[in-house]
Amino acid sequence: MTDPWSSALLTDHYELTMLQGSLRSGAAHRRTVFEMFARRLPETRRYGVVAGTDRFLDALERFRFDEATLDYLSRAGIVDDPTLEWLANYRFTGDIWGYAEGECYFPGSPILVVEGTFAEAVLLETVALSIYNHDCAIASAASRMVTAAGGRPLIEMGSRRTHEMAAVAAARVAYICGFAASSNLEAGRRHGVPTTGTSAHAFTLLHDSERHAFTAQLEALGTGTTLLVDTYDVARAVRTGIELAGTDLGGVRIDSGDLGVLATRVREQLNGAGATDTRIVVTGDLDEYSIQALAIAPVDGYGVGTSLVTGSGTPTASLVYKLVARASEEGPDAPLFPVAKRSVGKPSRGGRKWGVRRFDDDGVATAEVVYDHEPDLGPLERPMLRKLVERGEIVGREPLQAARERHARAVRELPVTAQQMSRGEPAIPTVFEQRVRV
Repeated sequence: MTDPWSSALLTDHYELTMLQGSLRSGAAHRRTVFEMFARRLPETRRYGVVAGTDRFLDALERFRFDEATLDYLSRAGIVDDPTLEWLANYRFTGDIWGYAEGECYFPGSPILVVEGTFAEAVLLETVALSIYNHDCAIASAASRMVTAAGGRPLIEMGSRRTHEMAAVAAARVAYICGFAASSNLEAGRRHGVPTTGTSAHAFTLLHDSERHAFTAQLEALGTGTTLLVDTYDVARAVRTGIELAGTDLGGVRIDSGDLGVLATRVREQLNGAGATDTRIVVTGDLDEYSIQALAIAPVDGYGVGTSLVTGSGTPTASLVYKLVARASEEGPDAPLFPVAKRSVGKPSRGGRKWGVRRFDDDGVATAEVVYDHEPDLGPLERPMLRKLVERGEIVGREPLQAARERHARAVRELPVTAQQMSRGEPAIPTVFEQRVRV
């Protein structure tokens, strides 16, 4: 747990309306199953990436209605006294399963399965969706950017383009998906994400000349630093940097103009001066498409900001949290019955689900199989759900590095079509194996 404050009001009013109504009707304590999934992927995505799991578990641990929270609910007249009394003792005591953080998902994948009483489980809907919808969207964009970079390192630098706490979450997610570092120091402190940073144009403009600015930066940080060379004239700035640092200059950053053309010219200039090991880093409103377009340019790394933290045009994963099964009476052993929406355009599939990834003999994923019963797995199938919470106790936390390594493996398992940036179908189909029709 990283913050002491309660997360109980990171929710919608209607969650408490449903709680009060179900307490009144007597249905609040019926056993239920809720599932989180995406009905479809955005047109430009061939796969989604699960992210936000540890943040959700932190929020769940803080999901307590303390005295200040209850006082607010009472003063605002949001719920009645019996509901306040019930909330004062709220603890989630059920079970939660989920796809592991860093895994890929597809339409219909049950990436979170919450089993508990209706009263306990329904209150988690909004906080779960707000965390996963943000983090999965950022993760899906970050993963595509890493693919487009083709092994060249990426730096996340979007803190100034989003909410301050979203910036920390985005930096964490980008690292899971393969970014090398972030500019965000809170992400470094809180999550152990490597951080890096050089200087902005303001630093150059502060000094009497570009030469004075470069001299100050080199004296403060050493010759391994990266100089920003496009404040005035790029060629002159590169020449000045080499004169001051010699061929040991760590890197130069280009932030504007035709990045491919400029990178080629700068590489020729550096090589001609003997600075063959000096890196070229490019920044400036990059996304996966512009990164891919720079594949043939002599670029050694990329800095990505706005596009990453806004999901590169898809700022939400469009996940939903739906009731799929319920008991008709109270009790932990009461049998569950499938339930499903029949809304036009927004149907759901009833019954508890089990997600399975199916592979061919070469270890390449061929299908996402979603069962409405616990399956007997074949030799080329892998179960996707892991236990996150057991009887209210969090059991699914893991180091950030584990999610990072998992994501790299998960992407390698997908067919080559997953790397395409164009619109198209998901990289693998989702197959529903159902015994019960609702």
